[in-house]
Amino acid sequence: MSGNGHGYGEQAGEAAPELAQEAAPTTAPSVPAAFGLFSSDTKKNEDLKQMLESSKDSAKLDAMKRIVGMIAKGKNASELFPAVVKNVASKNIEIKKLVYVYLMRYAEEQQDLALLSISTFQRALKDPNQLIRASALRVLSSIRVPIIVPIMMLAIKEASSDLSPYVRKNAAHAIQKLYSLDPEQKEMLIEVIEKLLKDRSTLVAGSVVMAFEEVCPDRIDLIHKNYRKLCNLLVDVEEWGQVVIIHMLTRYARTQFVSPWKTDDDIVEEYNENNFYESDEEQKEKDRNVKKTYTMDPDHRLLLRNTKPLLQSRNAAVVMAVAQLYWHLAPKSEAGIVSKSLVRLLRSNREVQYIVLQNIATMSIQRKGMFEPYLKSFYVRSTDPTMIKTLKLEILTNLANEANISTLLREFQTYVKSQDKQFAAATIQAIGRCATNITEVTDTCLNGLVCLLSNRDETVVAESVVVIKKLLQTQPAHHGEIIKHMAKLLDNITVPVARASILWLIGEYCERVPKIAPDVLRKTAKSFTNEDDLVKLQILSLGAKLYLTNSKQTKLLTQYVLNLGKYDQSYDIRDRTRFIRQLIVPNEKSGALSKYAKKIFLAQKPAPLLESPFKDRDHFQLGTLSHTLNSRATGYLELSDWPDVAPDPAVRNVEVAESAKEWTAILGKTKKEKPTEKFYSESEEEEDESASTSATESESGSESEKEDKEEGSSDESSESSSSSEESSDSESDSKESIAKKASGAVKESNAEEIKRKAKGISKNRNTSSSSDTVSSSSEESSSDSKSVSDSRSDSDSGKSRSATSSKVTTQVFVPTKTHEMLHRMTGKGLSAHYHFSRQPDMFGDHMVSVQVTVTNTTDQKIENIHIGETKLPLGMRIHEFNPIECLEPGGSATVSMGIDFCDSTQTASFQLCTKDDHFNVNIQPPVGELLLPVTMSEKDFKKEQGMLTGMNETSATIAVAPQNSTSLVIIEKVVKAANLGVVPSGQDNIHRFAAKTVHSGSLMLVTVELKESSTAQLIINTEKTVIGSVLLRELKPVLSQG
Repeated sequence: MSGNGHGYGEQAGEAAPELAQEAAPTTAPSVPAAFGLFSSDTKKNEDLKQMLESSKDSAKLDAMKRIVGMIAKGKNASELFPAVVKNVASKNIEIKKLVYVYLMRYAEEQQDLALLSISTFQRALKDPNQLIRASALRVLSSIRVPIIVPIMMLAIKEASSDLSPYVRKNAAHAIQKLYSLDPEQKEMLIEVIEKLLKDRSTLVAGSVVMAFEEVCPDRIDLIHKNYRKLCNLLVDVEEWGQVVIIHMLTRYARTQFVSPWKTDDDIVEEYNENNFYESDEEQKEKDRNVKKTYTMDPDHRLLLRNTKPLLQSRNAAVVMAVAQLYWHLAPKSEAGIVSKSLVRLLRSNREVQYIVLQNIATMSIQRKGMFEPYLKSFYVRSTDPTMIKTLKLEILTNLANEANISTLLREFQTYVKSQDKQFAAATIQAIGRCATNITEVTDTCLNGLVCLLSNRDETVVAESVVVIKKLLQTQPAHHGEIIKHMAKLLDNITVPVARASILWLIGEYCERVPKIAPDVLRKTAKSFTNEDDLVKLQILSLGAKLYLTNSKQTKLLTQYVLNLGKYDQSYDIRDRTRFIRQLIVPNEKSGALSKYAKKIFLAQKPAPLLESPFKDRDHFQLGTLSHTLNSRATGYLELSDWPDVAPDPAVRNVEVAESAKEWTAILGKTKKEKPTEKFYSESEEEEDESASTSATESESGSESEKEDKEEGSSDESSESSSSSEESSDSESDSKESIAKKASGAVKESNAEEIKRKAKGISKNRNTSSSSDTVSSSSEESSSDSKSVSDSRSDSDSGKSRSATSSKVTTQVFVPTKTHEMLHRMTGKGLSAHYHFSRQPDMFGDHMVSVQVTVTNTTDQKIENIHIGETKLPLGMRIHEFNPIECLEPGGSATVSMGIDFCDSTQTASFQLCTKDDHFNVNIQPPVGELLLPVTMSEKDFKKEQGMLTGMNETSATIAVAPQNSTSLVIIEKVVKAANLGVVPSGQDNIHRFAAKTVHSGSLMLVTVELKESSTAQLIINTEKTVIGSVLLRELKPVLSQG
C-alpha cells in the first residue's frame, strides 16, 4: 500500500476520539446533574464562544479541540458556527486545520454563513501547505449552493493540476459532489476525470476511478489508454481504491476481451484427436489450428496476473473483489485459486462471513470442484448464528457427491438434533436435496426421514413429511408402505403444512392404498371445521379423487365434505367447493368439463425439482448488493456478455510519436559530440544518458508531451510484463526498438541481442562515461530548466524535478559484505554468495547489479550452472547471468546479474541449477542497495527538500555515540549503510546525502543534523514514504552504535 494512503481527513477522524477524551474534563456542566433538565440553554457554550473570540491562539486552539471532541461524541455544535467561521483566516496552522474539520461537518447545514467565507477558502486554495489546500477544497465542495458551482468548477480544475497528489485526490472526491449538485456540468467534469486518469500517483488512482464510476461509467473509451497503467498501479493503491478499480476493470474486460470459457474443454478434446495415419505436415497444420482456437489477450492476462497478489490482502472487500474478477474473467481452470482466500475470510466476523458464504454458495452450484478440498471448513459450529448455519448447509448440499455423501449425511444427522428449529428444518430439506441429486443414497435418505417421523419435535416431523412427499413423487410405485405409515401419523401431527402434505399423498396415490384412503377421509371430515384452510383444500381434493376412483364407499362422505365447504367462512374454500361439485357430480347444468374430471384430478404430475435458492443469483455480479439481495439495487451496473469478436487491442497502445521525435533530437546531438563511437548506434547513447541524468531529459517541453511519454512508459512496462519482453521498458533500446514497442511487437530474441550489445558496450565505456556525460547534460540543461516551470501540473512531478538538479554519480563506497545464497551442504558441494556492487546496472536502468560468486567444494567438476525457474513478486524481473559451462573442483567463478526489485525489499526467489540438480535460493536487498547516488548543490537540495515536506518527510531524534560525532565518521557510516551521494554542506553540524530509487527514479534526501548533548536529528524526504521509513529505521542504529 502506498505510504501516502492516509489523507488529512482520515488523520483528523482518528484523532477525534483522543480529542474527545481531552475535552471530557473541561466540558463538565456547571449546574448539578439533578437540575440539568430544567437549566436554561442560553449560556450553554458561552465559554467556548469567549475562548474563540480571545486574542490568544492557545485559547482558540483549546476551544477548537473541545468542539471537535463534541462532534466526535455525536453532540450538536452547529450553534457555534458563527464563532468558529471567524477563525477561518487564522494564521495558526493548527487552528486552521481544526476549523476546516468543523466546517466540513457543518458547511452544508449553515450554507449562508459559509458563503461569507468563500473568499477565504479561495485564498486557502493557494496556501503552501497541501493539507490546507485540500481541506479548503473539501469545505468548498461541501457548500451545496448552486450559485457557487462555477467557483467550485474552477477550484477543481486548478486542484487537478496541483503538485501534491493528496490535493489531486481531493479534487477527484469533489467531482462527485459537484456532479450530484449540478449534473449539467458533466462534460466539463469528464475533461477533469480524463486528465486525472492519466495521473501516475497511486494516491489519486482509486479516487478518480470512483469519480469515473459515478459520473460517466459508460465512457469506456477514457479507460483504454490508462488500462495498463491502472493494472500496474493496482497493488500500491489504497485498499478501498483497489475495490473500486477492480470492479471497474471487471466491467471493462467483459467488453474488450473474448470469453476464455467456451474453448476451455474444446481445445483439449480437439488436440487429443491425433490420427495415427496423418503425416507430420497435416499434424502440424492441425496443431496450428488448435492454437488459433483461443489465445488469451496479453492485456487480459496482465489484469489476472496483477490482481492475483491481492488475494493475500488483509481487507476482506479487496479479496472478495479479486475473487469476483477471477470468477467472471479467468479461465475455469484458473478460477480455483480464489477458493483458499475466500475460505480464509470465514475466520472474520459474522457480517463478513455472511457475504462471503453467499458468494461461495453461488459459485459452488456451477463449479463444485473449487471448494471440495475445503469441505470441512463449511461444517457448522454451535456458536454460528442461524443465518451462517443455513448458508453453510446450503454450500455443503451443493458440494455433495458420491464420494463425500456418507460423511455429509452423518454430519446432517447431528444437525437435525439442533435446538435451533429453523436450522433443523433446513437440514431436513438439505437431506431431501441430496436424495434427489444422488440416486445412490435416495433410499437411505428416505429411510432416515421416515425415522424422523417419530421425533418428539413437531417442526422436525412436519418438515420431514413435506420432504418425503416430494421424494415419493419421484418414485411412488415402491413406497406404498411409507404412505401407510404417514397416514397413521395424521392423528398426531398438527402442523398444517405436514397434514396437507399427507392428505395430498394419500389422494394422489389413493389407488395404491384403497383401504386406508376412505378411512382417512372419514376422520378428516369429522375435524373439517377446525382445520386450517390449507388442510381444508386438501380434504376437498382427497374427497374428489376418492369420489372418482371409489365412489361406492366415499360418495356420501364426499357430499358431506362438500356441504361443509359450501358454508365455510373462507372465500377460497367456498369457491373450490362449487368448482369440485360442478366437475364431479353430473347434473343438467354441468358443462363439458365434467367428462374430463378424472383426467383433470388424476393426471400425472411432474416431480418437484429440489433446487438451491442461489441458482438464479448468478446473473448478478458477485460481491454486489444486488447479488446479496437477489434484486436489482439502485446504481447497479450490469455485467455485459463477452463479445464474439474482441475489439481492436491497439486502442490500449499509448502513442509515443512525440517521444520518439525528441529521442531522435537528443540522439542526433550526442552523435555529433561523439563521432568516434557511432558504431554503437543510438542504444548506447541512450544508455549513457539515462545513467548520467536520471533518465528524465525527455520530459522537457510541453505538458501534453510529458503526459504522452509517461503513458508511453506505462505502455512499455505493461507490455513487458504481459509478453515476457525482458528489456522492453529499459531506455537502452534503439530508436527502432522504441517504435516497435509502441506497437507491442518486440521479439524476445531482439531484446536479448540488445542486452548483449549493451553489456559489451558498458565494459568499454565505464571509464569515459563521466567526462562525456558532463558535456551532453550541460547542453540539455536549458531544456531541463524550462521543464521545471511546466512540471507543476505534471502528475509525476517528483521525477521531472529530479532531472533538473541531480545527476547520477559513481558510488562513494562499495560494500565488501557478502551474503550467503546457497550453503555447500544444501547445494551438494556447490556454494554461492552474493554482494551488491553498486554499479549502474548494464542490463537496464531499473535493475540493481548483483555479483554472485559460486564455488565448487567437491572433488568433481560441476557442469552447466544456470538460473532455472523464477518465483518473483508482481512486477519484479531478473536478468540472468550467462551459464557457467564447467566449474573445476575447488574452483570458483564470479558472474553478474541484474534484478529489478521494484523499489521494495521483497525477496527475489529463483532456482540455481546444475546439470543434475536444482536448488531454491533467495536474494533479499537491504533498502540502502535500492538507491543510486546523485550529485546536487546545497541550494538544489534545499529546494527539493522544500517540495517534499508534510507526508513526504519522516524524522527521528537519535543519541549519537561519541566516536560517531565527526564529519568523516558520519559520512563513512551513512554511505556504508546506503548507496547515497554526499551533498556539499556549508555548515559543520549538518550533513546532507542524496540518491534516487533505482526503479522509479524518485529522489531520496537524507539530512543528519548534529545537536547539543550528543543527539542528532535524522530527516528523510522522499515521495516513497515506505522506503523512507525503512531507511530511517536502518540508519538509526548505524549512528547510535559505536
